[in-house]
Amino acid sequence: MTLAPELLLHGYSIGIFPMAEHRDDPEVFWVDPIRRGVFPLDRFHLSRSLARRMRRGDYQVSIDRDFAGVVDGCADRSETWINPEIRASYLALHHLGHAHSLEIWQAGQLIGGVYGVVLGAAFFGESMFSRRTDASKIALAHLVDRLRQTGFTLFDTQFLTAHLASLGAVEIPRAEYRRRLERALDGSADFSAVIEQSPQGVIQRITQTS
Repeated sequence: MTLAPELLLHGYSIGIFPMAEHRDDPEVFWVDPIRRGVFPLDRFHLSRSLARRMRRGDYQVSIDRDFAGVVDGCADRSETWINPEIRASYLALHHLGHAHSLEIWQAGQLIGGVYGVVLGAAFFGESMFSRRTDASKIALAHLVDRLRQTGFTLFDTQFLTAHLASLGAVEIPRAEYRRRLERALDGSADFSAVIEQSPQGVIQRITQTS
């Protein structure tokens, strides 16, 4: 299957997304979960330990500085659905401005991040990774804050994992997801907008709404 950008974007617009069985499998298939994971943007659970970790301020946050590095970090595990076809397809989407990454850096090293696809006011989270304790949680906290500040109304996580549930993600039926998706596609948001993103500011905004 050739995942042209137009095909990928159409898939997301109707509520489906591609996966591969593993990194060496050349076949790609479309997934349409009966129950969908979503992150309510006003319910991120910021634990005391994570807030303490963020207040140290010993990390830096960027967006779209190393999209390929984030995708590769997400694929660097024993089991992954990111095969070469999927990697190339999302890099193409990124170059077209429809896929974005948020990176966490420490001492010049990429230690965590998350990437996803943008359509209207919907952000479709694809994957995240961590090379230091809490790096992926920090990335998610900054991502949720960015989505809220830049006009997004839907944060799709595809599936609900125990890790995501502990941070506030929930599961909704397919029909409800499609209703939310339709509304979000009619909206507009700007992922790349310049915003305030200091750790203290993120903590304050999240705790005020959660």
